[in-house]
Amino acid sequence: MIQGPVYALRRNPNMMLGAVILALVMVIAVFSPLLTRTDPSKLSPFERLESPRASHWFGTDHLGRDVFDRTLVGSRISLLVGFSVGIITSVAGLAIGLVAGYYRRVDDVIMRFMDGLMAFPSLLLALALISLLGASVVNVILVICVVDTPRMVRVVRGAVLTLREQQFVEAANAIGTPAWRVLLRHIAPNTFAPVMVQATFIFALAIIVEANLSFLGAGVPPSIPSWGNIMGEGRTYLQIAVWVTFFPGLFLSFSVLSINLVGDGLRDTLDPRFSRRA
Repeated sequence: MIQGPVYALRRNPNMMLGAVILALVMVIAVFSPLLTRTDPSKLSPFERLESPRASHWFGTDHLGRDVFDRTLVGSRISLLVGFSVGIITSVAGLAIGLVAGYYRRVDDVIMRFMDGLMAFPSLLLALALISLLGASVVNVILVICVVDTPRMVRVVRGAVLTLREQQFVEAANAIGTPAWRVLLRHIAPNTFAPVMVQATFIFALAIIVEANLSFLGAGVPPSIPSWGNIMGEGRTYLQIAVWVTFFPGLFLSFSVLSINLVGDGLRDTLDPRFSRRA
């Protein structure tokens, strides 16, 4: 049980690199209050738009706030949104996908509703929903969950459609096993591999969507630093203070890259076709 993930990391150097970077970003996010040197919200008008130097490693923004401290603290919100969306979307997508894939009578109704949600561009749908609910961290998480759940539902449904025709499922139905027991004991465990892989990509996508919403001023409130709103506030001064946008964007890029590398490694490890090929 323990050798499996370790062997997968050793066999896939890209996955190991992604895991190391992701672990480092998570450690920074958890211990960011201890790593910051000043109050991220402290205003210093006399030090506004200062370039990176010993006193301010990443420079300062238009209000004199330290970009280094705000970038570290902003990692907590960005990763919190991504992790929460990944968990909620996985649970909701698994439940809805199991029902849609196993019960043919409700399949068309559920999937047409999911197709309707996927027909809208993700960012536009998120903007429309956040404008109705208001800007807050909780609302951003809920909105991104609504946008990304149909993708997880389609993945789970596709797996269930294949599994319900397998002999072990037919045998369970033949001896009179209740449908809920067949779903929970025989089908659901066999969908965990694609769900885990899809959850990593949704994790990365949620971070990007949150950054887009905050960049446009419709996501996390400006009083709460996140990578998106830090870059959004710095875009006005991009020509004279590029560091305000560059460093949060760099952290965002490395975080999303690391999550995608871990997701690709999980896919190569958990997918039987890739395992046989290896």
